[in-house]
Amino acid sequence: MKQLVIRADDLGYSYAVNLGIVRAVRDGLVRSVGLMPNMPEAVRGLAWLSERGLDVAVGQHTNVCLGTPCADSALIPSLVGPDGQFRSSREYRSAFKEGMDFVDLDQACLEIEAQHTRFLELVGREPDYFEAHAVASANLNRAISIVAERHGLREQKVSFDPTATVTFGTTPVRMACEDMLPPDKYDPRDFVRRTVAGMADGENVVMIFHPGYLDEFILTHSSLTVNRTKEVEALIDPDLRAWLEGVDGLRLVDYRDL
Repeated sequence: MKQLVIRADDLGYSYAVNLGIVRAVRDGLVRSVGLMPNMPEAVRGLAWLSERGLDVAVGQHTNVCLGTPCADSALIPSLVGPDGQFRSSREYRSAFKEGMDFVDLDQACLEIEAQHTRFLELVGREPDYFEAHAVASANLNRAISIVAERHGLREQKVSFDPTATVTFGTTPVRMACEDMLPPDKYDPRDFVRRTVAGMADGENVVMIFHPGYLDEFILTHSSLTVNRTKEVEALIDPDLRAWLEGVDGLRLVDYRDL
């Protein structure tokens, strides 16, 4: 049996992103959703899922590159700029290219703990999976592991190599994500078909998507724009669902099933 998790990241990023994610759950294939606990739209996104009775696995999609920290910004200076807001993903990428990691491990743990506390306040239970919004920082990844172990949470390890096996808790999984391709080269339906066709018997694969619609906030704060809308349309496509349901030995699952 092959098991496929279709995951939507960034609940709470913006009003329009919430709309796209909720539609991808209600009308589509998404059954695992990553919540950004620090973002103001997190409350609305969760409310929309609850109001529509949508049963999904909800993970902590820890975010340290956008918005206001959950911890006191004075206590985490390595993570914030002079305005007390998180340093941007662009700053992380630039530092990584220069072989630098400006994240202080203890400060990262402090902010991750604060976001975990906020997650519990918002959701009312522990996250079904635990990971971080992708930034290039070894210290952030170490901090995620430390906090996960401290609270007995199932961490989703991260790999940007689609051929590599990592772990979710103790379960081996392979992760796949392609939506940073240029929009004219990205076909999410083809991505799903190719990924599933390449799955081995007994393999668990997590496909990461960022479905959403676009508003002024997302257009001014993210380099990932058009591909979000392409993913909404693919994930609600009844023909793609029918194709997946016809694949022998494939089971569509969420993180709670792994």
